Amino acid sequence: MTDGCQRTTKNVLDIWKIVRAELSEGRNIAIATVIDTWGSSPVPIGGQMAILENGAFQGSVSGGCVETDVIVAASDSIETGRIQRLRFGVTNERAWESGLPCGGNIQILIQPLRGATDIQFTDRLIDARKTRRSALIETDLASGERTLHENCDSLREPLKTMYNSGRSGIFKSGSHETFVHTVMPSPRILIVGATHIAQALVAISETVNLSPIVIDPRESFASQARFSDTEIMRGWPKEVLPNNDLDAHTAVIALAHVDHIDDEALSYALSSPARYIGALGSTRNHARRQARLLEAGFLQADIDRIRSPIGIDIGAVTPEEIALAIAAEVVLSFRGSKRKSAS
Repeated sequence: MTDGCQRTTKNVLDIWKIVRAELSEGRNIAIATVIDTWGSSPVPIGGQMAILENGAFQGSVSGGCVETDVIVAASDSIETGRIQRLRFGVTNERAWESGLPCGGNIQILIQPLRGATDIQFTDRLIDARKTRRSALIETDLASGERTLHENCDSLREPLKTMYNSGRSGIFKSGSHETFVHTVMPSPRILIVGATHIAQALVAISETVNLSPIVIDPRESFASQARFSDTEIMRGWPKEVLPNNDLDAHTAVIALAHVDHIDDEALSYALSSPARYIGALGSTRNHARRQARLLEAGFLQADIDRIRSPIGIDIGAVTPEEIALAIAAEVVLSFRGSKRKSAS
């Protein structure tokens, strides 16, 4: 495995929807994928862009450093049907011009897509994303042959470990190289309580690839007009949450500031593997909440999973600032801190 093995963070669903739309119209398309990086890289391993026959593109593989060269190469791949493996060394000067702190090396795989076989492959990947299943794409870097794995039962090591951890990278076996691209469900936040803070949190979430769903039994609060096209589920948490798979890619955030609504949501979340559980309220209010949950039979170790007061302490006052603090803490829970502990 190369040292550049990283978690895949790019949400590829929209990219592959573009691919599906183009292929269904009989047009060919190419996908460029970051397969290895070293040094400064605003786009992680697994980041993708789709290049259309007319040269239009969606997505990014370098934040602007090498996109033009990739588009030219992709146009050639669309015409010839051949895969390409590109290596770029980005100088410090070129990186600075693109807004990066320093240079580095990037490897990019360009794959042309066409015909019924690629439509079938695309449909399987989109379906896995829709149903929040992980998928692992194994690509032979010499031939371009792809295999899509939708469960890890038959995977050999270290592919099984990569599938379970969500990591992507180049796997070497002798002289043979395979790019392993693990595509995880996008982080999702279930926001209980359609408040002003929830409105601000929805707006922020969509800019950082968090998929929000708003839950509230109060029809006057859970108005579509207040949340644009965001999905709203009107009902009590105990009715709504069981219909959502609270997996390890899910955050549950209680913002109703109404005890029986928030407690109901937290009780269900604490019985799930949700990655992040947070609740609005002061330290005093949270102490009372803990007492209620203890009385309901939860252990203190379970209750300690709840982040409250919610959000990173940035001195937030306004709904927008509180939402920013919450979003930052949710991202931290999924990504982990990059700051090394003092020795």
